[in-house]
Amino acid sequence: MSENQLPTLIIIGGGEDKKADKKILKEIVKLSGQEKAKIGIITTATDYPDEVGMEYKNLFYDLGVYEVHTLSIMDRKHSNMRAKLDSILNYDCLFFTGGDQLKISSIIGGTYFHHIIHEFYHNGKILAGTSAGASMMSEIMIIEGYDEKAPAKAAINMSPGMGLIENVIIDQHFNQRGRMGRLLSGVAQNPHILGIGIDEDTAIIVEEHRSFSVLGNGVVTIVDGRNIEYTNISEQFPDDPLALTNVVVHVLPENYGYDLINKKPILKKAIKS
Repeated sequence: MSENQLPTLIIIGGGEDKKADKKILKEIVKLSGQEKAKIGIITTATDYPDEVGMEYKNLFYDLGVYEVHTLSIMDRKHSNMRAKLDSILNYDCLFFTGGDQLKISSIIGGTYFHHIIHEFYHNGKILAGTSAGASMMSEIMIIEGYDEKAPAKAAINMSPGMGLIENVIIDQHFNQRGRMGRLLSGVAQNPHILGIGIDEDTAIIVEEHRSFSVLGNGVVTIVDGRNIEYTNISEQFPDDPLALTNVVVHVLPENYGYDLINKKPILKKAIKS
């Protein structure tokens, strides 16, 4: 990895291609230093850590990575083993697998490993996550909700995430599982927070919290609720349909992007090649 590398998040909506072009995984390898890269696979979210860890280990080795390790952080005791965890700062990339994002936050949140993850990122390293590993990136994360249903006041449950990216809520498997309703509900509850829905086999590459570009075969949906004029979210009867007016929605495919500072889309012609 370049010594001038900016702190970078690669946030994947799940279902990334592992058999054909492997575009997103190749980008992780490229940004991590190609054949010199040292990658750690964090399997905390999954119920099948050995199988999932080995799958990604083989994928990254097949893509020419120098060294890949599976890091078994399965309880809070392991998350506080300082002598073992300090060595992670020598890696170039940490990759969080899918599974259950609440396992990540409940096992890692507030521990020494949580501190190391933030230090790792601010040292200019790559943090990547897919599915549950994507949702956990934000300060507030969606842990469950109704798929393929009209927006309702109580469409989602949320909890604290890992705080790697501020002022956003991230949802994954977005269009494939019909999750627009629950993202709208999340933004209605937190109008100052940007909703980001990421499709499968699609990623956003976030540089230093300033902007992101879209990579992959799906789209990224942005829900901006800063100018909401009316919502019934705070009224009684939480299962009632959600009322929401003056919400701004952007849909961005590959090579488009978004300015997180000025809250504006970046059109394709403006993206660096």
